[in-house]
Amino acid sequence: MIPLAITIISIIGLAFSAYAIMEERKVRKDATYKPVCDINDRISCSKAFTSEYGKTFGISNSYGGIVFYTTILLAAYVAPQFVLPLAAVSVLGSVYLGYLQYFKLRTFCVVCTSIYAINIALLIAAL
Repeated sequence: MIPLAITIISIIGLAFSAYAIMEERKVRKDATYKPVCDINDRISCSKAFTSEYGKTFGISNSYGGIVFYTTILLAAYVAPQFVLPLAAVSVLGSVYLGYLQYFKLRTFCVVCTSIYAINIALLIAAL
């Protein structure tokens, strides 16, 4: 495993998660706010962020992303044997959330899909 690749991918994941938190807060605070990632009714980040699937156990999935990518960053250097199983679980979670996004919500979230791609890249780097 290459800790540098894991580090770079994790930092990108942190950035996307932070952006998602920022946009979700703005949308929840101001119903008239339209994020850049809201292109139309079928391509909408805010639709995904504010849906019933945008939270797990009452906590925004974006906050989960912050915790996850921070954990991966630490694990890459302190306990690298945990990076691969964590990355595998994140890909499984991405598949599930992608299913919900595309088939239940019937929307395409650019930020969400980018995070799914980041998780796949993380798994590849961990292999």
